[in-house]
Amino acid sequence: MFEIKFTSRAKSDFEGLQNNAALKKRLKAVQKTIGYLQTNPRHPSLNTHKYESLNGPNGTSVFEAYAENNTSGAYRVFWYYGPGQSTITIFSITPHPCFAQRLSG
Repeated sequence: MFEIKFTSRAKSDFEGLQNNAALKKRLKAVQKTIGYLQTNPRHPSLNTHKYESLNGPNGTSVFEAYAENNTSGAYRVFWYYGPGQSTITIFSITPHPCFAQRLSG
């Protein structure tokens, strides 16, 4: 099992989902994704893959996991391993493909 940590941005993203009743279904999908990340980050339903255009701290590989699929504005969870071997840090929870725009904006 992995310990899940959130950056301040991810915490804000998650709280935004929690505080918006219209996004209740998406919140549930994100919570399920986080549960899978904790137990098996390579779970088939996550479609986890390396996100090539970003690096985490010290060049750490960044991964994208699907919270939703085949949905307009489907939510994605962006994360990396660390700090430590048994920790996953979530640094963004966002609709796809807006992530790159959020980083630059």
